[in-house]
Amino acid sequence: MPSAFPVLERHLFGPGPSNPYPEATAGLGLPLLGHLDPEFLRIMDETCSLLRTAWGTSNARTLPLSATGSAGMEAAFVNTVTDGDVAVIAVNGLFGERMCDVAARCGAEVVRVDHEWGAPIDPERVAQAHPNPKVIAAVHAETSTGVRSDIEALGQLKGDALLITDAVTSIGGIELRADDWGIDVGYAGTQKCLGVAPGLAPFTINDRAFERRITTPRSWYLDLGLLGGYVGTGGGGGRTYHHTAPVAMVVSLHAGLNRVLDEGLEQVWARHAEAGQQLQDGLQEMGLELFAQEGWRLPELTTVKVPDGVDSAAVRALLLERHNIEISGGAGAYAATVWRIGLMGHNARPDAALLMLAALKDVLARV
Repeated sequence: MPSAFPVLERHLFGPGPSNPYPEATAGLGLPLLGHLDPEFLRIMDETCSLLRTAWGTSNARTLPLSATGSAGMEAAFVNTVTDGDVAVIAVNGLFGERMCDVAARCGAEVVRVDHEWGAPIDPERVAQAHPNPKVIAAVHAETSTGVRSDIEALGQLKGDALLITDAVTSIGGIELRADDWGIDVGYAGTQKCLGVAPGLAPFTINDRAFERRITTPRSWYLDLGLLGGYVGTGGGGGRTYHHTAPVAMVVSLHAGLNRVLDEGLEQVWARHAEAGQQLQDGLQEMGLELFAQEGWRLPELTTVKVPDGVDSAAVRALLLERHNIEISGGAGAYAATVWRIGLMGHNARPDAALLMLAALKDVLARV
């Protein structure tokens, strides 16, 4: 009888998911608790506290939304903008594009500030795009291009607007300081640098943004007023039932966050920086050209140009077949001309960088 599970363990070196930390995997196998069990509520409270450290915030309303990072994006906009509100959105890749789509579906008047893919955003140009926006939004680590943008500078220029930040690929991998940088609303994902399976969206909203939220948003499931009551920040003193939380995923996130914070957040950032630099140096020594602008390259997600005459899909297929390594193609117009290679979370290690370089060298010689 065939096995119900894959026989081989993949090296997940794409833009996510990444291979989880062993502690996070072990957390999935612990005995299941009820979603209103006092022990689970204790774990949920601790998880929210750990997320505050990962975000660099003291926000009471910091929680793991029961959905992926894309739902975090939707929660950010559906709770802050409605018909006619102006949303200034920096676009320098696919996920900036998605922000525009989501904000428009919420009824916002979207003011796009487009940038070249592969380059960081220009905070001054974004801040000056409209005299009185309700929100300004930008991606901190653009997953489609491997580029970091200066959210701290944008926070200093936001004025009265609420600053929404996508930190899906940055949280747990590079410096992130929500309070110091003026981030009012932030969303992320578990499956990248936090080293946990996909399924939750670490989310934070400060008091300033919560007081100015849409009190009856279009989405019931993502209504932060209702969700705040469930995780104990609704102001009523008790817990209010909202939905059945993915208990095992929260326990796994709790374990993964403890793993990261036991190592030390700044030490984890340094580990990602070392592994990413080793990979990028090795790629260039092989004669390959990096895609993202120098000085703004993400260490956790490297974008590299596919050499002329090389079939991108054939290389990725051979990496999977011969070396059990998954990487990804590019996004949008760069789908066939860029590779995306991630060394995130548990994979942010020198041995993983060396494995990736050796495997890619082998496959390029064959194709």
